[in-house]
Amino acid sequence: MKVLVAYASRHGSTTGIAGRIAARLREQGLEAEARPVAEVHDVGPYEAVVLGSAAYMVHWLKEATAFARRHRRELQDKKVWLFSSGPLGTEAVDKDGEDVLASARPKEFAELQELLHPSGEQVFFGAWDPDSPPIGIGERLIRLAPAAKEALPAGDFRDWAAIDAWADRIVAGLNSPGGPAAGVQAG
Repeated sequence: MKVLVAYASRHGSTTGIAGRIAARLREQGLEAEARPVAEVHDVGPYEAVVLGSAAYMVHWLKEATAFARRHRRELQDKKVWLFSSGPLGTEAVDKDGEDVLASARPKEFAELQELLHPSGEQVFFGAWDPDSPPIGIGERLIRLAPAAKEALPAGDFRDWAAIDAWADRIVAGLNSPGGPAAGVQAG
């Protein structure tokens, strides 16, 4: 089975997650490749698609959402999974008792649920290097804010075990004849 892991990444953290998912799918005997959404012009050759993006301020990158909209007809006929990366830190619950990964669910997921009927979704912790050059005016302004250091802890917070476990659920969903086994998950 041929699986595309298409992604949009700004600083590389989501690229790493997509690559890890594709590698895990290959370990399980699937033909899988990770490619940036900008390089994918045809999803026809793939039987399943895992689509992911970095999220900033609870929004997917525009190119990932545009990819989903542009390929919606083809994607509706395939098994599709969605993932996002973005929240920083290691705390599963915020100061108000809210699940950090659930509250970081991109706003676009509601539209994509209606549009693509994905077999599952997942939000992963991301990474941030304060020494990386800012991309866009939003990043430049955020870095100037005095509270940025507290709000944006530096480090790589990607949970590789959680990423591997989710990829394994995708494999189970692809191997189940009656429907997806990965389920819809926000955290």
